[in-house]
Amino acid sequence: MPTVCFANSKGGAGKSTTTLIIGQVLAEAGKKVAILDADPNQPLASWAERTGESIPDQLKIIAGVTEKNLLDIQEVEAEESDFVLIDLEGTASIAVSYSISVSDFVVIPCGGTQLDVDQAARVIVLIRDSERTSRRTIPYSLMFTRVSPAIVPKDLRHIVKELEKANIPTFTEAVTQRSVYSTIFQTGGTIYQLTKEDASGIDKAITNAEAVAQELINKLVEVKND
Repeated sequence: MPTVCFANSKGGAGKSTTTLIIGQVLAEAGKKVAILDADPNQPLASWAERTGESIPDQLKIIAGVTEKNLLDIQEVEAEESDFVLIDLEGTASIAVSYSISVSDFVVIPCGGTQLDVDQAARVIVLIRDSERTSRRTIPYSLMFTRVSPAIVPKDLRHIVKELEKANIPTFTEAVTQRSVYSTIFQTGGTIYQLTKEDASGIDKAITNAEAVAQELINKLVEVKND
């Protein structure tokens, strides 16, 4: 089953949030999802601890993933799960290189500034290096995160045009700035389990998360059919 890693050499790019909400959407749809928390800060392991027994049966969070055990864990989970998602640390490392090398698709979460895009370019270099060593094409795409749901800034529109000129693939959907996404890390639970007392704009957050997850699925299907 497909393995997708979420990589960016810049911290705060929205990797953990993007990984978690996509995993929750897939689990809600009945898919068996394993998320490997390979970030030394263990944000998803902390979320799982806060969530406790409320974690959906279809969603597994595997903590303590390092360069020493990543490949073994990924191999096992790829056999047992419908999707394997890997949340990586915000720096270039052996673990990041290993994850890219075994991934069917690489998502590069990226804030909507030029600095974020410049850092994302470093991940593309790592992907190119992995393609050389593995002698295969590794599909990838930038996904903009923390984007205003109300209006697309002029700077971001310019960045998107420049990426198109450079033939850098990007997601059409973006992870928008939603308080719901922060709330699930603070209180635990999934976007589907929150109530109006927990946060506002839950329905809009779910719609956004589902659109992002669906576009990822579409890209995986395209890769499989190529």
